[in-house]
Amino acid sequence: MKLRQVGPLQGILWVRRGFQIFLRQPLAYSALFFTFLFAAFVLVITMRQIGALAVLVLMPLVSLGFMLATRKAVDGGFPLPSLFIEPLRGSRRQVAALLQIGLAYAVLSMLTMWLADAMDGGRVDALQGAMASGEATAEMMDDPAMQGALLSRLLLTVPVSLLFWHAPALVHWGGAGAVQSVFFSVVACWRNLGAFTVYFLTWAAAVLVFGVVATLIFTLLSAPQLMALVAFPATLMFVTAFYASLYFTYEDCFTQDEPPAPQS
Repeated sequence: MKLRQVGPLQGILWVRRGFQIFLRQPLAYSALFFTFLFAAFVLVITMRQIGALAVLVLMPLVSLGFMLATRKAVDGGFPLPSLFIEPLRGSRRQVAALLQIGLAYAVLSMLTMWLADAMDGGRVDALQGAMASGEATAEMMDDPAMQGALLSRLLLTVPVSLLFWHAPALVHWGGAGAVQSVFFSVVACWRNLGAFTVYFLTWAAAVLVFGVVATLIFTLLSAPQLMALVAFPATLMFVTAFYASLYFTYEDCFTQDEPPAPQS
């Protein structure tokens, strides 16, 4: 595997290609996302804290599953939920490396959440509880302290995600070990920091523009209550398209040498 460096504007192309591949097979990608949600729900409900930890451990495997789905869709195939367990059919060394990556990701994620909770005084947890019980209000979201807490949590989460961004794919396609894959993932993200910055800003802009336009349309129609009906499918589309775009970030950051032609 060789590292590649791309221009900052490639980040926009990653987002566009993510939407394109999602819209090519929206039902298949939606089935993948709902399969992940259902599995996570079952784990959390049946095993509580251990289940929540298991979900974190499996997150790198989930991202790799979506990468495999996008690669299959690009080749003209139909991605199925079974792609989530395909990496587990590899060699013992690869499976062990994926498990090590998952454990490391879970530990760092838990430390990040603990630090974020300590910094915001539990505001985000209170907001999540209010949203779950239907008691969340616009005043809670408009609170500058709450917005600062959400921003600080995002700033803490993104570096952890970038640390493991390409690692599962490097194990699966590149045959790298756990430590080696994380190292090259960090190097690739650093060398293409401009593209990743534009990538995240483009996603943020897309979500913001959609929200503003949808709110404006429903306000003009004097039916702002209908916004709640649009929120869930819109969230599904954006999240699934984001996962669909992960493969393109890997494809542009790494290239694999072709095996030498046999000599006659």
